[in-house]
Amino acid sequence: MDCLQQMNVKNLLLEFLHLNQTQYNGALDITTSYHHKFRIYYHRGSIIWGTGGVHPHRRFRRHMAQNFPQVDLQSLQWRWQNLSINNWDYQLLRTLHQMQKIEWSQINTIVENTVTEILFDIIQEAHCTHVFCDRRSEVVLDVPIIFTNTEIILRRTYQLWQNWAKAGLAAISPNLAPSLNQPEQLQYQVSQSVYKIFITLLNGNYTLRDIAVKFKQDILPTTSFLLPYINQRQIQLKSVPDWYINLSHNTDQSVGKSLIQHRNQLVAYVDDSPQLGQTLGKIIIDHGLRFIHIQDSTQALVNLIEQKPDLIFLDLMMPCTSGYEICAQLRKISFFANTPIIILTGSDGIFDRTRAKVVGSTDFLNKPIVVEQVMAMLNKYLPVQYFANLSK
Repeated sequence: MDCLQQMNVKNLLLEFLHLNQTQYNGALDITTSYHHKFRIYYHRGSIIWGTGGVHPHRRFRRHMAQNFPQVDLQSLQWRWQNLSINNWDYQLLRTLHQMQKIEWSQINTIVENTVTEILFDIIQEAHCTHVFCDRRSEVVLDVPIIFTNTEIILRRTYQLWQNWAKAGLAAISPNLAPSLNQPEQLQYQVSQSVYKIFITLLNGNYTLRDIAVKFKQDILPTTSFLLPYINQRQIQLKSVPDWYINLSHNTDQSVGKSLIQHRNQLVAYVDDSPQLGQTLGKIIIDHGLRFIHIQDSTQALVNLIEQKPDLIFLDLMMPCTSGYEICAQLRKISFFANTPIIILTGSDGIFDRTRAKVVGSTDFLNKPIVVEQVMAMLNKYLPVQYFANLSK
């Protein structure tokens, strides 16, 4: 960690340009006030990749489907543990090229579109509130895939944002998913062909970006078309969890074949982010366990004592306290002396891991949240009554 700085959108853009002009090598970690975390990778001042955000898996799926529909991600012989590293998508692109499934020249489109999408999300959130930036000169990607023209990408992305705002969409994130509020009324206001599309795609499962790709249109005209119905509340927008890439057919035999099925066990997650709570909760509940999400860290201890969960996930950084502090307090209570406590963080730092062990954490889990990685922790630390194959 070099230096954590709070920035508005103007200072953020100047920071991007400064790193370009000074031939910076390393990463720039960005955390928004909505607790969304991004990482921008630089090599000799050029942005070479970006990760993180609300839907990293949806984003990768979408760009692959748009550019390489012939590639079946589910059939890849790629260990699911690789999805736990921060730049898993970058490494997966390299693997696809090494397997001769995509050409080197074709990767350029995905890299530029991925970086543009991430920069757009950062700029949109920075316009609403401040962001925190942290230069990580020790984090370097080996063998850059391509070298982008950083200045052109920044200028183009900011123009996209300005067009988005001018269209009356400044408050609407393209990561939200539209769904029909009163479909029976809408049926008489649009043509049958449009209504059929609405029923098929506006079901709360696809984000605005997903729908634009399915329409084979840019995101701006797609969302502008829906805006009148959104304003009339005939279409509502909601947050949706990420759509994880499932590599369960190629998982490690010692972990990937087991799935906990003991419905009396309770898993708790302490984190102020509703989005991450929804994501983790869906994984836990879908796999037959009970789940509680505690967003107010100041009330975490009281709630945990009352609920007595069998396993606890703790976010490392929260507004009023930290995962370290809550973990240390829990270990002072006899009931939680042996309860598995897993710290979640977007950082790979050895210092964080060492400190987490000192305060009594059982294990460490990197973000973004990955289904198979979460299940590995549950299989490892919860008393197992019955195991079933993950592929069932």
